[in-house]
Formats: sequence, structure tokens, C-alpha cells
Amino acid sequence: MLARVTMKMLHHAKCFQRLAIFGSVRALHKDNRTATPQNFSNYESMKQDFKLGIPEYFNFAEDVLDQWTDKEKAGKKPSNPAFWWINRNGEEMRWSFEELGSLSRKFANILSEVCSLQRGDRVILILPRVPEWWLANVACLRTGTVLIPGTTQLTQKDILYRLQSSKANCIITNDVLAPAVDAVASKCENLHSKLIVSENSREGWGNLKELMKHASDSHTCVKTKHNEIMAIFFTSGTSGYPKMTAHTHSSFGLGLSVNGRFWLDLTPSDVMWNTSDTGWAKSAWSSVFSPWIQGACVFTHHLPRFEPTSILQTLSKYPITVFCSAPTVYRMLVQNDMTSYKFKSLKHCVSAGEPITPDVTEKWRNKTGLDIYEGYGQTETVLICGNFKGMKIKPGSMGKPSPAFNVKIVDVNGNVLPPGQEGDIGIQVLPNRPFGLFTHYVDNPSKTASTLRGNFYITGDRGYMDKDGYFWFVARADDVILSSGYRIGPFEVENALNEHPSVAESAVVSSPDPIRGEVVKAFVVLNPDYKSHDQEQLIKEIQEHVKKTTAPYKYPRKVEFIQELPKTISGKTKRNELRKKEWKTI
Repeated sequence: MLARVTMKMLHHAKCFQRLAIFGSVRALHKDNRTATPQNFSNYESMKQDFKLGIPEYFNFAEDVLDQWTDKEKAGKKPSNPAFWWINRNGEEMRWSFEELGSLSRKFANILSEVCSLQRGDRVILILPRVPEWWLANVACLRTGTVLIPGTTQLTQKDILYRLQSSKANCIITNDVLAPAVDAVASKCENLHSKLIVSENSREGWGNLKELMKHASDSHTCVKTKHNEIMAIFFTSGTSGYPKMTAHTHSSFGLGLSVNGRFWLDLTPSDVMWNTSDTGWAKSAWSSVFSPWIQGACVFTHHLPRFEPTSILQTLSKYPITVFCSAPTVYRMLVQNDMTSYKFKSLKHCVSAGEPITPDVTEKWRNKTGLDIYEGYGQTETVLICGNFKGMKIKPGSMGKPSPAFNVKIVDVNGNVLPPGQEGDIGIQVLPNRPFGLFTHYVDNPSKTASTLRGNFYITGDRGYMDKDGYFWFVARADDVILSSGYRIGPFEVENALNEHPSVAESAVVSSPDPIRGEVVKAFVVLNPDYKSHDQEQLIKEIQEHVKKTTAPYKYPRKVEFIQELPKTISGKTKRNELRKKEWKTI
């Protein structure tokens, strides 16, 4: 028995040692604006020295979070909290790693005992930035249940699709979305448990706040293999409904050490604020795994809607050292008068989700003295390319490959192209598949197979590499629209548009926008009965219809009525032609 315990402790220590790199411990409030890396010497050494062994068994809750608890108890970690939450009403909550562990074990017992969930069962989580969202993430890790996050902007139709396609056994949400769940629950045969985060009770739902009061914090973490499915993320594509992207306990739990250690350059003294929506994989990236791998504090501000002044005030008031947001947020921030704000603790700013333009980075640097380090990745991956501290930043470039991947520009046959030549951005997966990559699209083997070309996983994005090894984004090979960091597939929007009685047919493409980078634009062919209607009023009606039919962020902010859509001989819509017209490239 003692030997088994000793071996288990040794396993935890090895896992933890793989992930943790301690720089010099800085004071929490120190004004340190240097671009000198804390966790590596330079880009070349980072790439060369990076090695990360994958153990047979790995669970982030036990092998990382509980190890930080032990460090905390032993006084071997700065006094930073593990989690720091505030809202606009002045409420505030801080948890140490020990408190995070205790509360997440209570939550785990609720999943196992109250909800009767078994290892491998699937849990849909749709909550805004409330503390329970983070507890649910860790509780699912502890129980071996598969987490499926969703944005709070999902409609009833979206929720039904996700419940049915994922065969989810449990859903966790709040008062706002509970009625939508109840309206479709009878059509979801696998759904047997519902948890609500609310001050009020609701028939047929377990009230999480009440259950937490009586739950035990004694729980034994499930022993998960590194390659077991840990989470499923829905991601939009060009055709069909969103795909289910599967990640394992190692692909994110270990793989995102690349993000935390190198791109974010975090230490246990840092306070990390990521503004991503809780429904996206980017929240897993920068609000869960990357900071906690490094023992840093996860900071979050529960803002019901985006307010530039609140963002600036928060950066000024709290000791946030690392800030991560979409380019749209930076674009809106630099339009404000920032002279009255002093970011005394802020020392590292990063951006992801869509390409950031050089003018935004320049304005941010002029106003703050700080560079924005752009990163590039996907729901399917960890960081693919990034600008890292100590590197020369080339404005407009997404930097150089992360140490997790061998990234190349390839042609239609999977051959590597020389510098300066445009092609598809690919990640080498043969002979050895990198562990920071998703495993497959659930229940969609043909789509999974379509991502492979020769020895490479094809990202679906096009770009080129310059002579210095920097990668440059050119365009998406498909028609997916990136607006304010949201990934929007045209199929879903067109589907919603075509349900409106005025619409004979439609095509959706991206259109340039000075604030959001790009927005959804719909080209609509009207049914004959509607051609004489007031067009401005009809546009408003169509937009409202889409907002109600699918997630509101997907609605077309621009609508243009045309006589007919451009088609191929076989009848397929030439979205590419419409998109080129919008971006004036023809």
C-alpha cells in the first residue's frame, strides 16, 4: 500500500514538474514593463529546449491544481489568489487553490451523487462569467465527465441541437436559459439531470447554490488516461451545423502549457485577465488551463455587456499583469481618451481570435507603452503561431510557430512551399501526431479525415512564411466569418434567413468593419410578393428574425437585396465572388 502511495505521489510530482517553471517571484504591485521573458531566454532556445513527456495517466485537477494547493500550504507560492472575481455591483470573491479544490470537490460530489453522472457522461455548461462556471470546469475534471461549454447567447433551437447531437446527460445553466431548456428537454432522451445557478428554485432542476451548502468536500479524483476525452467544443464551419471538436486530458491539460509558459509568460505572481466568452475554447485556453498550469491568478470581471470604460477602469484599479482580449476590444479601447488611466501593474498584452491590424497595435503602444503580442490558434489546437517576448514584432504578422507544432505552408498536394509563397497553413502530424491537437470531430469521420493532407493537418487558413520565419495570415480557405472574435458559419445564418417569408434565397459573407474587423453581410433575393415593401423596414424585420432564430451575435449587420445570386454551372452559390466584391479585391 505504501509503495502504491509513494508511486502515486511521484507521478504527481513528475507531472507537476513538467508543467511548472518558476521565475523570480515579483511583488504583486511592481510596475515591471520589460519585454524580457520570465520563463525562457529567447525564441530559439524555447523551440530547441521544449520537451513535454506525456504520462499514461493525467488529470489536471489532481496533477496540477492540487499540487498548487500543496505548494500554497507549504508557503512555496506567492500569496496571489488562484481565482479573483468581481462584478459591476462591487461584489468580489477570491479563492486560494485550497478553496478552489474544496469547492470543486463539493461540486464533483453533486455531479456524481445528485446527478448520478458516470465517467464519460457529457455535461453541457452554459453560464456567463460567474464563479460557478470555473467550479463546473474543475468538477468535470475530477469526475471524468466530459465538459461541453456553450455561449449564453444560444437560442432554444441552438440548445436543442447541442443537447441532441452531443447526447448530453446533464445541463448546467441559469434562470435566463432554463425556460429554453425546459421547452426542448422532452426531445432529448439522454438528458436526465438539470442544475440551475439561481437564488430561486425551479421545478425539475437541482439548485446548485443550495446543493453546495450540503455537499461534502471529500472526493477522490477519477484516474483518467491522458488520451481520454475531456471536453467537446462546438465550432462553426461553412457547411452544416457546428461540429463537435474533441479534446483529451492531455491535449489541453498539458498542451496549453505552451500558451501559459511561453506566449503568456506567466509565473505564480501574475494576475491574468482574459475577456473571452465562456462558450469558446479561448476561455479554456486563457481562463482555465494556461494560467493555472503556471500557478497564476485567474481574474475575471462579470460584465453583462461590453463597456470600454469599465475595461479601462478595471485595468487601472486592479493589479492585472497580463491582459488578453480580441482585437475588436483593443480597437474600441484605443478610441477612448485613456490619459486618465494608469495601468501600473500591466506588463504583457496579448490578442487572439482574429487578425489584429497594425494601426491598433500602434495606437495601443502610443497610449500605454506596451506592445500587443498576437497569437494564432483554433478550437482544434493550442497556440499554433505567436509573437513571443524577446522577439522582434513585425506589425501584421502572427509571429513564429509555437514549440508545440511544426508549422509549414503547403500546397494542394501537401508539399511544403518555400518562403514568400502563399498556401495552406498546415501542422505536421505524421509520423508523430502532436498532443496539443484535437482527436477528432465527434460522429463525423469524413470531416475529420478531410483535415488531413499528406503529413499535415490543414487548418483551413491560408498564409505565407517570410524569409525570417514569420507567418502571415492571408485569408480563410473557407467562408467562416470572424467578427469581434466570434466564429460564424454562413450556413446557420442563411438557414435562419431562408425561414423568413420574404426571403427566396440568400448568401452570407464577411464584410469589412472599422470596429469589429468584419461583420456578417447577407445578400438576399426577395420573394416577388415582398419586392414592393419598404426596404429599410424589411431589413429590420429580417435582422430581428435572425436574432430570434439563432444566436443574436450571428445576425447580419448589413443586408443587401439583389436580383439573383452568382452561381456555378452546378448551381452552387459563389460566396467567394460576393466576398471579393465586399473586400474590393476584384
